[in-house]
Amino acid sequence: MSFLELRILDIIDILLVAILLYYVYRLVKGSAAINIFIGIVIIYLVWKLTQLLQMEMLSSILGQFIGAGMFALIVVFQQEIRKFLLMVGSTNFGSKRNFLRQFKFNKNNGNQLETDFKSIIKACQKMGQNNTGALIVIKRNTNLDFIKSSGDSMRIKVNQPIVESIFYPNSPLHDGAMIIEDNTITATRVILPVSNDRNIPLRFGLRHRAAIGITEKTDAVALVVSEETGHTSYIKDGSFDLYDDLEELEKKLEEDLS
Repeated sequence: MSFLELRILDIIDILLVAILLYYVYRLVKGSAAINIFIGIVIIYLVWKLTQLLQMEMLSSILGQFIGAGMFALIVVFQQEIRKFLLMVGSTNFGSKRNFLRQFKFNKNNGNQLETDFKSIIKACQKMGQNNTGALIVIKRNTNLDFIKSSGDSMRIKVNQPIVESIFYPNSPLHDGAMIIEDNTITATRVILPVSNDRNIPLRFGLRHRAAIGITEKTDAVALVVSEETGHTSYIKDGSFDLYDDLEELEKKLEEDLS
């Protein structure tokens, strides 16, 4: 009986480690940190293999490297660690639905059924044709109250004319970012943290840097309409998420907001 219980615990242990690795991979996917993450996994597996084969000298060297490397990893992965802690800290453990939605196990409880992303995309397309700049941040799971306080509080249902009118050049609300939560515009003229990433091309201005900054620190997604080109950029996880046409952008938003 104890042997059976031990095997069940082993299976649970393996499943939990697999889930943890999966979400760590998702966290660093698409960033420069992904290569470092893969390298760490390979070194760890080699270390375990040397232990299994009783290769004491190589096992000792790899063990010392992994032990000392933990401090370096905190520096290398500081942005990813911050995002992970924000994600965990913003989870409502008192609600089973919210907890499952946080980790996207329950696809039917996301923002997909609420956020009118089609109207948002159409508004971005129209503003792009008129070379009207815009910065839209759409909440997913992380609480955005810490940035909303820097702007003007709103409570307006999302629709295309409203989005366009807010970013109209002569509108008193056009500066800064718009925050959308559950198909409701909850704040305008919001000041976002600007990314200091030196790898961002110089052709991108403060709007793009601000969008990258907020998606580095939270799991929100951002849409940026360029005044110069009229192009709409989709930014997620601190990087540009490329798309071929508006239909593909719509699919990406539908998937990411689910």
